[in-house]
Amino acid sequence: MSTWLFDLGNTRLKCARLDDAGRLQAVRALAHGEDGFAEALDATLPQRAEVACVASVASPALTLQLLQRLGTRFRRISIARTQSRLSGVRIAYADPSKLGVDRFLALLAAHAMQAGPQLVVGVGTALTLDLLDAEGLHRGGLIAPSPRLMRLSLHEAAAQLPAAGGEVVDFATDTAGALASGCQSAALGLLERSLRLAQERLGTAPCVLLHGGGADELQTQLPRADRVPDLVLRGLAIWVGIASTAS
Repeated sequence: MSTWLFDLGNTRLKCARLDDAGRLQAVRALAHGEDGFAEALDATLPQRAEVACVASVASPALTLQLLQRLGTRFRRISIARTQSRLSGVRIAYADPSKLGVDRFLALLAAHAMQAGPQLVVGVGTALTLDLLDAEGLHRGGLIAPSPRLMRLSLHEAAAQLPAAGGEVVDFATDTAGALASGCQSAALGLLERSLRLAQERLGTAPCVLLHGGGADELQTQLPRADRVPDLVLRGLAIWVGIASTAS
């Protein structure tokens, strides 16, 4: 049975095929806000396949567009939902549906990848941090603007501030550099504070797992963090395996 996984975020669509052993094959990332997205997606998709499994935190309209397009290629479509507990992970939210499915799947993958407490950090449109203890209990999380969104928000509020460019340094000597450095430092400050509080709460420092399109820039300042670009898709593969077993 041919199964494909789709992670639809606010900026990009990531997709990959699972092989017969349930392993992810090559991951393709497409920016759905750019020209040519539909054509690139059509070129990526198989002509016919059995199952498409979708995790989406995008708008209902964009999600519907994707599902309609997948419906022309796949016999069956499954949509992943956040669950209160699954595969050893227990979610802190009283209402699991309020936790973004991307965060839920990233926690599943993190717990499966390695033992011990972990701080799972997603850097996309938003910056998300979720603390997972060694027993798989989600201790809660934080959501803030990512450095990219901070930069765009400043540009929209004050058009004279450039939306891109600039070198990240300790103290910048030009506006573009000050923006790039300030936005990244704000994100790093939140991360460092969260790590300190996590260590106080758990009695040990958690490992840091970074994922998302903006994770590379932060990792340069976090040499001990692990970068796992396909973390959400890995979690979706776990969800698919459990769902197929249950059915």
